[in-house]
This record gives sequence, structure tokens and C-alpha cells, in this order.
Amino acid sequence: MGLLRHRHERHEQYRMREDLISIGDDYWIENDSGDRVFKVDGKVARLRDTWKLEDRDGREVAVIREKVLSIRDAITIEASGHEAKVKKALVGIRDRFHVEVEHGDDLKVHGNIVDHEYEIERDGDKVAEVSKKWFRVRDTYGVEIYDPTITPLILAITVAVDALSHDRG
Repeated sequence: MGLLRHRHERHEQYRMREDLISIGDDYWIENDSGDRVFKVDGKVARLRDTWKLEDRDGREVAVIREKVLSIRDAITIEASGHEAKVKKALVGIRDRFHVEVEHGDDLKVHGNIVDHEYEIERDGDKVAEVSKKWFRVRDTYGVEIYDPTITPLILAITVAVDALSHDRG
């Protein structure tokens, strides 16, 4: 997954499964060595869908919530001291998402979201990239994070974008 188009010396790589957002199911996110490092725990509630991101020791590092009956698609995230709202932009042919980060710089998500080929940017700098091309395993895609200080937030955004862009019906 080594890409040369970023400025950060350190980066982290994770492998995620498609259909990660199936409600009620638990999924593991693996690092580039194949170790299970984060678990996504799907919960079902009457008025909202919730996913919890836990580290390998079971400590909650993020909560991702979608109101089921909301008019405009949006998901809220609480991760590592950050609160964010992921909203789908309503313009253009390709999917775009705007992430409003409370007390921080907003993020933009753009690219081919449905095919898991997209970037996450902050102030024009790429902080993460998502791609299926890095793996030959079917139904798997990678997340490369160039700012490890916001790893739980980026992984939570990836889950939220997946939830907002795929029909779970």
C-alpha cells in the first residue's frame, strides 16, 4: 500500500471488509500485518443505527450513530475527543461527503465511494486514502492513514461513509 503522494513520514494501513456496516454484526479491522486491531460492533435500535469501534482490548474508541428516520442523510461520530458529523453532499455525479469536526478542521471525502476508491482531505492535504486495489481478496478494501493521531476518527468516518453510500435494506 505504500503510496508516495503524501507528506507524512508515518502512516498506518488497515484492511476492512465490504458490507462492514451490516447492523447487528461484528467485524474486525486488521492492520497490515493481519492482526485484529479494532472491532466494529453493530447495534440495532428503533430510531437509530449505532456502531461502536473498539480496540483489541474491548475499549470503546468511537461511536457512530445514524438516525434512521432523518430526512437528510447524516451520521454523528464521537471519537478520541472529537465530535464530527458526516453529511452527504448533494451535488455532482461522484459522491462527496463533508465532515464537520467540532473544535477542529473539517474534512472532505471524495472519489468513487461505492467502489471504495476515495480520499479524505483536511485543508487540501490528504490524511487518508481508501482503495480496493491493494488487496486481491474479494470484498476487502484498505484504508491508509497518513495522520495516525486521528486513526479512530478516520476509521469511524470510513464506516459512516460506507453506511451512507450503500443500501443496507
